[in-house]
Amino acid sequence: MKKTLILTALFAFACGGSEDAQTDDTGSQASADASPSGWVEITYGERTLHAYVAQPEGEGPHPAMIVIHQNRGSSDWVGTVADRVAEAGYIALAPDLLSGMAPGGGNTADFADSDAARTGIGALEQDQVTADLNAAADYLAGLPNSSGSVSVSGFCWGGRQTFAFAANRPDLEAAYVFYGTGPGDADAYANIGADVYGFYGGEDNRVNSTIEASTEALSAAGKMYDPVIYDGAGHGFMSRGETAEEGDANRAAMEAAWDRWNALLTQHRR
Repeated sequence: MKKTLILTALFAFACGGSEDAQTDDTGSQASADASPSGWVEITYGERTLHAYVAQPEGEGPHPAMIVIHQNRGSSDWVGTVADRVAEAGYIALAPDLLSGMAPGGGNTADFADSDAARTGIGALEQDQVTADLNAAADYLAGLPNSSGSVSVSGFCWGGRQTFAFAANRPDLEAAYVFYGTGPGDADAYANIGADVYGFYGGEDNRVNSTIEASTEALSAAGKMYDPVIYDGAGHGFMSRGETAEEGDANRAAMEAAWDRWNALLTQHRR
């Protein structure tokens, strides 16, 4: 059963920016039917999840995509990924899964530094992460310009969470795993309903050592899994490739991965 969501639109135009509540003429906070871009709050139970939303052009209906950050929390970079996914015609939502977890109840930007944020990521309870992602998916499916089709993507730690979330929410359309490991429990793969696409760097031996087990488990469960390994690229090539020189393996992998991802987004857009 979907959780009841109380939604508040917030203005901010870069990840980690300031947040000011939007109000109408009566002073009431904006609701989900505004289909907001920028930052939003998604409240379920006693928890509030902060997330950056990028809207595509046109009235829709549009498919939706959750974009899960790396192991140092929300960042400007993951916001730019959400923007590019929106350019491909998706409502893209990048949740800050460290919402409320920083000292004083702050978010990623309120940790002392990225190392402290990484420690915060390591302390997260998996049940809370899954609940946050379910709340994000429910929010996206309920937007008035949404088609109701929700996919998920993520990078590094977020890639692992993408795989795990696909196993926890079988109604997802597709899962795009960027250098993330699959579930350790082989039985979990049977719950996956999404088509799973993997993006891996050829030099990322730790993560790549798990691909065979995921392939076997998904094949045994009759599920679709299409992993691609980019020669010479390392872990994190999607972000590392942006600052690499022409001819660098990480840059080549990033460009090839974006070409592949854009083609897959078109294929699954409904």
